Amino acid sequence: MKLAFIGTHGVGKTTLCFELAATLKRLDLSVDLVKEVARSCPLPINQATTDAAQNWILHTQVAREIELSDSYDAIVCDRAVLDNYAYMVHAAGRRPELEPFIRHWMTTYDLLVKVPVISPPSFDGTRDTSVDFQLGIDRLIDELLTEFALEAVPLPGDTRTGWLELILRALELPAEPPQLDLF
Repeated sequence: MKLAFIGTHGVGKTTLCFELAATLKRLDLSVDLVKEVARSCPLPINQATTDAAQNWILHTQVAREIELSDSYDAIVCDRAVLDNYAYMVHAAGRRPELEPFIRHWMTTYDLLVKVPVISPPSFDGTRDTSVDFQLGIDRLIDELLTEFALEAVPLPGDTRTGWLELILRALELPAEPPQLDLF
């Protein structure tokens, strides 16, 4: 199973990745994370990004997903290629030659979870803090989801409470481990 949290920067995708991975481990599934690759990009990111940087990020995301795909029961991705493409579109415009590949690669995810914007992004040493940039990327992701006819489980935007339980229900997994306590 491969799941991706999608959404703009600063919305809590990374936190959810780690929370879900820990929960899946407690359910006796082998699991690994595809961490956000933009943070390791050797080229400019955020509003200073370039077409080359976004190509590096998109293709590195795919490579990391391939690396893990046969080794674990569950792969939890901090972003999907659609997110990476949204940043590329924002920086350099649409890339029609890449869209068939992106459409195809999006079918490799068993579940997409759309994380909403609840608050402005906070600076963490890397993340851009512009609210306009954050909301612009979020709109682009929503537009691409619609245009590519992709379904994503939308998390409620009024509170973070219950997000993990909602995701587990979408995956048809129990909230608690199946084994009985021995003591």
